[in-house]
Amino acid sequence: MRLLLMSDTHLPKRARELPAPLLAELPHADVVFHAGDWVDTATLDLLESRCRRLVAVYGNNDGPDLRARLPEVAYAELGGLRFGAIHETGPAQGREKRCAARFPDLDVLVFGHSHIPWDTTAPTGLRLLNPGSPTDRRRQPHCTYMTATAADGRLTDVELHRLPPRVPRRPGPGRARSHRERP
Repeated sequence: MRLLLMSDTHLPKRARELPAPLLAELPHADVVFHAGDWVDTATLDLLESRCRRLVAVYGNNDGPDLRARLPEVAYAELGGLRFGAIHETGPAQGREKRCAARFPDLDVLVFGHSHIPWDTTAPTGLRLLNPGSPTDRRRQPHCTYMTATAADGRLTDVELHRLPPRVPRRPGPGRARSHRERP
């Protein structure tokens, strides 16, 4: 079972649309995870229409429309593994211990919020995965997402994918250049 993991898309605030390489992965995924901070319902509608199965949660930047359609925590059993998805897990320090205590029945927890890719395993065996953000790299060198395979009770082929830099928008009529944009 091929998995596609993303979080923190922040559309249309951080980008106008999901990156083409990420959209090209959708038909190859059996299950898509989105760990919150969508910001717009159009992205949820898009993924619901294109994904075979979507496991998704709302994030701290998601308003009432998204919170009405998505849970804070989502669960799924896939390929013999028990998955959970949540947006926030708190500070990096102590994350494994804290999440293992909160989710003792999970094998894998997909989370977001920090925009920082993360792949660790708690002493209890809980695997923690944060795919970063495909649209807002913040202090990271690249925008990212993850893929993985779940089969026979094992998670394999976990891969962090780096996306190419976005081409900056050109100023249109009535839109001034910011100090960061170059002609």
